[in-house]
Amino acid sequence: MGTHGGRVALTGLFLALLAGCGAAPRAVEVTESGHASGAAAQRGGSVGAAGSACELPVVFDIAKGWKAEAVDGLAAVASAGTDSDITEEVVDGLLRQGPVTMVCEIDAKPAGNIGYLRAWTGRPGSGDARAVLQAFVAAEDNTGGAAYRTFTAGGLSGVRVDYRYTSKLLAETKKESALAVVTPKGPVVLHLGGLDSAEHDEMLPAFELAQDSLRSR
Repeated sequence: MGTHGGRVALTGLFLALLAGCGAAPRAVEVTESGHASGAAAQRGGSVGAAGSACELPVVFDIAKGWKAEAVDGLAAVASAGTDSDITEEVVDGLLRQGPVTMVCEIDAKPAGNIGYLRAWTGRPGSGDARAVLQAFVAAEDNTGGAAYRTFTAGGLSGVRVDYRYTSKLLAETKKESALAVVTPKGPVVLHLGGLDSAEHDEMLPAFELAQDSLRSR
């Protein structure tokens, strides 16, 4: 069973932003390599290293204006209070998708878009990059049109997928993208999700910046 709806309810992400508005959408052509043919995203820093907003098994660059924040399930339980039905087990289930758990989200809103680049990690031995990514997409439910391709960056070999997700709640279909690499500390998945396909296209250069700049710690 997918956890897409539960994650949104827990972290107050997309639905809380429905009343907002992003930058005006622009047409983005995708090349055979999977990269958008529009202008490249301007680098605004990096995450993953010790002391950064999110410590991960990998390091990658984030687009200018995007804000990274670690996702702490235990903190969510604590902030819910003793009268809440939210438990550590519930939170873990909501933040988990397939073999990986959300540990970092990078908000595009400060840069003018409605969406997030999220990082997920798993335990060593979860499978190769393609198997991890396929399990991640399958756990989301209501997905289709998945196109997988391999890539290399910073000495890492990975797999990327571009696909479509249909929300039962909103009755809309939108583009999403994700990639996976496997490190000695376990797999890492980066997922780009926006309010709609127009937002996704606007944010795609930021996702590609992260992909191209991936390197091990």
